Amino acid sequence: MRCPRCGYMDDKVLDSRQNSSGSTIRRRRECLKCGHRFTSYERIIDTPLRVIKRDGRIEDFNLDKIERGVRIATDKLKVTPETIEQILQNIEDSVVLQAGSKREITSKAIGEETLRQLYKVDKVAYVRFASVYRAFDDVEQFIEEIEKLSQMIDATGKDVHV
Repeated sequence: MRCPRCGYMDDKVLDSRQNSSGSTIRRRRECLKCGHRFTSYERIIDTPLRVIKRDGRIEDFNLDKIERGVRIATDKLKVTPETIEQILQNIEDSVVLQAGSKREITSKAIGEETLRQLYKVDKVAYVRFASVYRAFDDVEQFIEEIEKLSQMIDATGKDVHV
């Protein structure tokens, strides 16, 4: 695999992990020339997972779209790239399990799973994503979402719901 830093074509695999659904293998690699460490993913090419959009259109599942939204929601927050990778992996695992053998899932289910994963990591990222996903168009909607979020956290600061 080509090193993203120097372009050298030889590396060694440091660690391999399979996701919970068995559909993806994550490999940590190290370039033998410059020592740069990077991650690669291997996925089985299977019947594509289809997403049923709110307007009834159907399109192929695209994790890159979710990644863009998650990166925007976590921008300038203390969320590491590794945490973002884990969020995306968790979303993909959950979506594949929810879709089952039908290989179809609604965009609503994907959005709600993304919110669940962001809630576990950073409440500000959760509200940011919710504002776009739920198409907030005024300040009152932000306030309502923050009030709901506050109700999910008890007086000790611990999450009541996840």
